[in-house]
Amino acid sequence: MWQRLFALVIKEFLALLRDKASRFVLIGPPVVQLVVFGYAATFDLNHIPFAVFNEDPGLASRQLLARFDGAPVFQRVATLSSDARIAPLIDRKDVLLVLHIDRQFSRDILAGRPGRVQVIIDGRNSNTAAIVLGYANTILLDFDAEWGSTHPWAHLPAQLVMRAWYNPDLLSRWFVIPGIIGLLTLVVTMLVTALSIAREREMGTYDQLLVTPLRPAEVLLGKAIPGFIIGSGEATFIALVAILWFGVPFTGSAVALVLGLGLFLLSAIGIGLMISALAATQQQGLLGAFLFLVPAILLSGFATPIANMPQFVQYLTYLNPMRYLMVILRGSFLQGDRAGDLLDQYWPLAAIGLATMVAAAWLARKRMY
Repeated sequence: MWQRLFALVIKEFLALLRDKASRFVLIGPPVVQLVVFGYAATFDLNHIPFAVFNEDPGLASRQLLARFDGAPVFQRVATLSSDARIAPLIDRKDVLLVLHIDRQFSRDILAGRPGRVQVIIDGRNSNTAAIVLGYANTILLDFDAEWGSTHPWAHLPAQLVMRAWYNPDLLSRWFVIPGIIGLLTLVVTMLVTALSIAREREMGTYDQLLVTPLRPAEVLLGKAIPGFIIGSGEATFIALVAILWFGVPFTGSAVALVLGLGLFLLSAIGIGLMISALAATQQQGLLGAFLFLVPAILLSGFATPIANMPQFVQYLTYLNPMRYLMVILRGSFLQGDRAGDLLDQYWPLAAIGLATMVAAAWLARKRMY
């Protein structure tokens, strides 16, 4: 079995590398997209869920909070009674911002001293954090202008103190490039696997597989292994470029990242083989791959936060393996996550991978006989 499987794997690599167009697809687009996305990607913000930790019962703090509550882009989702609840809210991405008003805020303003307002921002999405900070600063300046019109002040009454967690300098590359690892890995893996069986049919060699000693499971495994190797190599290359060239910090566990990428590749290969088993030609396989790729990327949280999407669309994202990989990648790079912290992302990927591989085997066997 292993000799037959090894021969089939070698045949797949030769078929991929012999064709100039296939070699270009494997090397050219990932490098180009890595550079383009790494330097030019931008994002927009739809709404800002925030929490309030107000230690000051005075009039000034209530007036400031009223401005945040009345702003159309801000949505208060929690009111905190202790600072111990700040970290869990940001870690779970329940809020983008926590507004902490010092207990001396109103007293300091009335006494002619600057009042301190601390804004704690989720810095994993640096562009979103910068927009959030700009909105918060605008509200604070409006508050200062109104307060200064009724009180004699030589300087601004309220001062904004900003803290960005996980990305202190709010560098957009730290957010974008880890996501590119998943995006380009998915693209390359899908292109390799979605065309594998369809290429055999189109070239007339699929019938030859039927008369070989290879069993259907061996054929499927032989088609899957090259995609796994190529996808792993692609992900490793891009991760090294992210760390060594773009300077993105890797603060988590390499084991957690490798395990997540392995489960993701299993899911991507299963979906690619399902498409390939259904396609009669390479053109159909390519079309099927891109029909999956576009919504998978849009619904992954790579470009826009999933929380900003309509509720029914958020439910659809649970079927998307890219959703879980984005959490694993950014958690491993920026958040310092270990494997134990990502168990709730691993098991959905494993379930999707198992289901798609079983479905691909059933479709391939059905089309074979």
